[in-house]
Amino acid sequence: MDKFDKLPRFKSKKLSDTNASVTDYQAKLAEHGLTREQVIATERKLAKFANTMDSLVRVPFTKQGMGADAALSTIPLAGDLAGLALTSYAFILGRQLGVPAHKMTPAVRLAVIDMVVGIVPGIGTLLDIFIRPSRKTLGIVHEHLHHEYGITETMHMDRPFLHQSLEDKQQQSRFGFFWRNPIVAWLYLHIPDFLGLLVIVFVGWGLWTVISWLIGMFGQSTGFG
Repeated sequence: MDKFDKLPRFKSKKLSDTNASVTDYQAKLAEHGLTREQVIATERKLAKFANTMDSLVRVPFTKQGMGADAALSTIPLAGDLAGLALTSYAFILGRQLGVPAHKMTPAVRLAVIDMVVGIVPGIGTLLDIFIRPSRKTLGIVHEHLHHEYGITETMHMDRPFLHQSLEDKQQQSRFGFFWRNPIVAWLYLHIPDFLGLLVIVFVGWGLWTVISWLIGMFGQSTGFG
């Protein structure tokens, strides 16, 4: 009988721990004068900035790409200093969300490295594609939000511009029920990936056509065709 008596108590304790955890998240949000909606909106703002700086144009279905930071690095010194100044905006947003300064240190260090490396002509611009301090900041901020506030959603940071647009459609459009459909939402958020694949296919087809034409011309001119 004792064994059966312990089971409900165990379940009750587990449920109590879960409720306490939720309460802790709410208390931490209140401590910083924030709501869950404000946190997600601010993180989305940070994600928009990070995408613009580091991955505005990306490889389809990946987070790898290049943005304004790499473009600025083509301007010797002045562009790199401007990139560092702009990146500081990401740090400010992170602090607004309650991220401690010491957690931001790796991103700050990477931003300084990005500026120094970017001074080297050509090579600096190439390396800027892989050194992405704004996205590093976004990753640090999201990890903090996950542990401190229990926010696990990632779509608002992976596709911030489209996520904002989709949210507006879901809340304001007369066809909101349509945009809330999970399949429709997923397809909408991945429009850039599908367009990117079409561009890759088109470029590949174009290269194949040009190479075939050159081989044909070579064959006709040399008699090997």
